[in-house]
Amino acid sequence: MPEPGPRMNGFSLGELCWLFCCPPCPSRIAAKLAFLPPEPTYTVLAPEQRGPGAPAPAPAAAAQPAAPQPEEGPGAGPGACSLHLSERADWQYSQRELDAVEVFFSRTARDNRLGCMFVRCAPSSRYTLLFSHGNAVDLGQMCSFYIGLGSRINCNIFSYDYSGYGVSSGRPSEKNLYADIDAAWQALRTRYGVSPENIILYGQSIGTVPTVDLASRYECAAVILHSPLMSGLRVAFPDTRKTYCFDAFPRTSFPAEGPAPAMGGARTRAHAGVLPHRLSQSGQNRCQLSPCWFLVPTDGRRRND
Repeated sequence: MPEPGPRMNGFSLGELCWLFCCPPCPSRIAAKLAFLPPEPTYTVLAPEQRGPGAPAPAPAAAAQPAAPQPEEGPGAGPGACSLHLSERADWQYSQRELDAVEVFFSRTARDNRLGCMFVRCAPSSRYTLLFSHGNAVDLGQMCSFYIGLGSRINCNIFSYDYSGYGVSSGRPSEKNLYADIDAAWQALRTRYGVSPENIILYGQSIGTVPTVDLASRYECAAVILHSPLMSGLRVAFPDTRKTYCFDAFPRTSFPAEGPAPAMGGARTRAHAGVLPHRLSQSGQNRCQLSPCWFLVPTDGRRRND
């Protein structure tokens, strides 16, 4: 990263050159703007790696085991792997709640190994949230939040780590985001038998990108967008009004036909334009959504609060 100098829109000239010119391709620019994978805060162990004589969990820096891990498929039952959290995961519950968290691996269409998590908060619940988390956390850090959220709303939660996050292989990219959520959707449908009408798509921050893409292709119970992005370029330059050909995540039109209601959360009225922009009409719209709004005052807090 270059040394800071005079700043424009929060960026120095050197940072802008590094951002847009090294190299000058949209996918790499998007990765620098949008993806901040943390050091993994958890490990996933296969059945043969655990037990009374199993070694202690690997440190967070080594949380991507080299040995092949069980993947989703016929005969791979829930709970085949075990979850081990590092201190940085900040686990807030007891072992009983941790035992209700099921982890396993799936495989994406782009041949990346995908770490998946199913949090069984309400076994008798009708609905399951397919949760796509923000850009600077992994499943280990989100695990306690999922327990609390699912318990409060009486809903099970299925989540996954993007390629390059946590124990998922590959590198973070826009194309991988879409392949990742596709694999998560298929795993939730086939492994747990959850019907589309019982799946609520929830995207937070960068997670709204794959959530919107999936909602444009599949029917579901509802869609929730939490702190959504308008596009990659608008993250750095919020006043941008035009969508350029080199912009990343330019999915500024949400599909407009189909039964899924959309709910959006914006920080203040000044940010409420984010979702209308995403829900705007286009010639390729396929489903009509009825947005439901709520505004969350932040009092100076960060966008994801």
